[in-house]
Amino acid sequence: QVQLVESGGGLVQAGGSLRLSCAASRSTFSINFMGWYRQAPGKQRELVAAITRGGMTNYADSVKGRFTISRDNANYSVFLQMNSLKPEDTAVYYCKADHGLFAYWGQGTQVTVSS
Repeated sequence: QVQLVESGGGLVQAGGSLRLSCAASRSTFSINFMGWYRQAPGKQRELVAAITRGGMTNYADSVKGRFTISRDNANYSVFLQMNSLKPEDTAVYYCKADHGLFAYWGQGTQVTVSS
């Protein structure tokens, strides 16, 4: 089992930056897929960025060039650096880990971008 705890959300003005962190309860070395999702009010949860154990990354078109996902297996963590934030980035951001046959989610962290 993997427990995930997100942190780093908050209120920021448009054009600003935030760095989200996701701390896992066990080593992330064996976790192949880790990703950040977000869900805005009235909308479906969507994939923002993902990273594999080998370091391959994937981004939603809406965040390419602005967001960067990274992982630190030594410290059981994954990060999302968010730059040039826009009001439409406002959402609850969730960390996800796929391990074996199971998917694990964090509790989410709120990101609010004011115009």
